[in-house]
Amino acid sequence: MPTALVTGVAGFIGSNLATELLDRGYSVRGVDNFETGRKSNLEALHSDDEFSFYEGDVRNAEMMAELVDGVDYLFHQAAVPSVPRSVDDPVTSTDANCTGTATVLNAARNADVDTAVVASSSSVYGSSETLPKVETMPTNPESPYALSKYYTEKLAVQFSDLYDIDTVALRYFNIFGPRQDPNGEYAAVIPKFINLMLEGERPVIYGDGEQSRDFTYIDNAVEANILAAEGDVTGEVCNVACGDRVTVNELVEMLNDLLGTELEPKYDPPRPGDVRHSHADISKAEELLGYDPEVDFKEGLKRTVKYYN
Repeated sequence: MPTALVTGVAGFIGSNLATELLDRGYSVRGVDNFETGRKSNLEALHSDDEFSFYEGDVRNAEMMAELVDGVDYLFHQAAVPSVPRSVDDPVTSTDANCTGTATVLNAARNADVDTAVVASSSSVYGSSETLPKVETMPTNPESPYALSKYYTEKLAVQFSDLYDIDTVALRYFNIFGPRQDPNGEYAAVIPKFINLMLEGERPVIYGDGEQSRDFTYIDNAVEANILAAEGDVTGEVCNVACGDRVTVNELVEMLNDLLGTELEPKYDPPRPGDVRHSHADISKAEELLGYDPEVDFKEGLKRTVKYYN
């Protein structure tokens, strides 16, 4: 039975990843400090005897050294997310995401962990008008969050060069689905819109709504992580997306159809640091990892609405 450690396990992606690993017969350790993760995301996990949880911060080197002992695969999901949050508070985002990644990876290489998979972000590409985004393109992180994710992936690749540990960095493109927090100032757009529209409130769009995103259902991201860990790839960065894009205006139209509402969005000025368009070329992940997104955007949105409804 392989053993996995999931950092940020109480978060949206971390908790879904841990659930799937347990379903596949893994023994799973999880760590979270609940700065952005939620205890409710762990309720189903605690009922599994193969899951053990540790509350703490991944910047704690002594704790991380203990947690990675005997681990086969490390999935580093812990981070302070959100571009706007990092613009408001660059110090916290940088410290948690950069120092946290360095601490986690160093503990993993000292413990002879087989493979470390780290979470990066499509935000590292910046606002280049070239579409789709391919991994060979120049990066241009335009926010402290994007810069911290660029550091995360570069450090992971460097570790594969310097030490005896396999590493893969996954550039997530707007992951969405069940367990994503719909509340708060920095909530992601899909759960936030669903929550508002279920209450009969008009969603707020920053900009003209013609900005587009390669929205990617959570099951696809989870599968990419497991493929990266179990495969024979190291020192690589791969896009994780569906390879398509939807405008925010189209998103509102689709949600109105699914919810049976007719709510017109409100428009506010664009937010600093937000990119205009996001659309991934996923051919590298398909070739190296065997990645094949099984859940398209429409189906993922239906499942997500059902969950929050």
